[in-house]
Amino acid sequence: MRTATTVEVSGGGRDHLAFVVEAEKLGLDVCWVAEAWGSDAPAALGYYAAKTDRMLLGSGIMQVGTRTPVAVAQTAITLANLSGGRFLLGLGASGPQVIEGLHGVPFARPRSRTGETVQIIRAALSGEKISHSGREFTIPLPGEAVPMRLSARPEHPIPIYLATMSPAMLRLTGELADGWLGTSFVPEGAADAYFAHLDEGLREAGRSRADLDVCQGAEVAFARDEDALRPMVAARKKDLAFSLGGMGSTSTNFYNRAYGRQGWAEVAAEVRDRWQAGDREGATALVTDDMVLATTLIGTEPMVRERLRVWRDAGVDQVRLYPAGDGLDERLSTLARAIELVREVDA
Repeated sequence: MRTATTVEVSGGGRDHLAFVVEAEKLGLDVCWVAEAWGSDAPAALGYYAAKTDRMLLGSGIMQVGTRTPVAVAQTAITLANLSGGRFLLGLGASGPQVIEGLHGVPFARPRSRTGETVQIIRAALSGEKISHSGREFTIPLPGEAVPMRLSARPEHPIPIYLATMSPAMLRLTGELADGWLGTSFVPEGAADAYFAHLDEGLREAGRSRADLDVCQGAEVAFARDEDALRPMVAARKKDLAFSLGGMGSTSTNFYNRAYGRQGWAEVAAEVRDRWQAGDREGATALVTDDMVLATTLIGTEPMVRERLRVWRDAGVDQVRLYPAGDGLDERLSTLARAIELVREVDA
C-alpha cells in the first residue's frame, strides 16, 4: 500500500507547511489537500509543490459545482506542469449544506454533474476543441460562440480521483475514474457497501479493479495499552456523532447512510435525530466503541498493524493517514510510526 495524508490549511499555515515538508522526508507517497468550507485547495497545492520534490500532491477534494469544468481543467494543467507531473486531481460533489448553503449553487443531480464534469475535463486535457451538450453543461452556449481548445497542454498524465459514497456515485467512479477517495470505511462491510457498486461500474466500462486506485483514509493514533486506549476512543465519539448527525442536511447525509449500509443503520439514524434536535451529548453517547475502532486506525501497535493487514486484504491500495497528536512533533512521530507499520505489512 502507498501511504498518504490529508491536510486542510485553514489557520496555522506555516505549521502545515512544516508538516508537509517533513512528511515527504519520512517517505510519505501522497499528500492530499482538502477544501471543505475553509481554505481552497489549489493555492496550497501550488505552494507545497514549490517546497517539495518527490511526493505526489492531490486535491482532496475540489468541489464539483463551485468551478466550471474547464476552470478545473486549467487548474489541473497548471498544477501538474508546475509540479513536474506530481498532481492528482481529486473531485467530489460535497453535500447540499456546503454547495447550496455556502456557495449558493443547486446540489441537484450530483451524479450527472460529476460525470459531465469529468468528461469535459478529459476533453480539455486532450487538447481537442471543447464541445459538450448534456443535461448539466452546454459548451459553447448557443449563439455566436464556437468551440475552443485550451492553449495550455498537460505535460504529464493527470489521474482523476472521485470522492464518492452512495451506490450511484460509486458506480460512476468505477466507470470513469482513475482512483477512488473513500471514507467511513469498514473493511469487514466494504464488499457490499462499496466494492460491489465500484465493481459494477468497472464492469460496465470494461475495466477491472486493477484499473482503479483505491484510497481510504482514517485517523491513526497509538495507545501504550488497552487502559490508555479507552479514553482515546471515548474522545473521538463526538467527532463521529458530528459526521453522522451534522454533516450534510437533515435529509441528506452520506456519512450516515454509509454507516447504515455497514451494519449500524438504527444507531446512525438515532444519532442523526438527536444531533439535529440539539441533543449533542445524547447523540455522542449512542456512538459505540466498535463504531470508532472499526473506522479508524486507533489502538495499540499490534492492533493498528493487524487493522492495516485487514485494509490491505480488503483491497486498499493507498492508505490515507490522519495522525493524531497535540502538536507538530507528536503528529509527525505518529505518522512516522504508521508509515513504518504500512511498510512492515506490505513486506
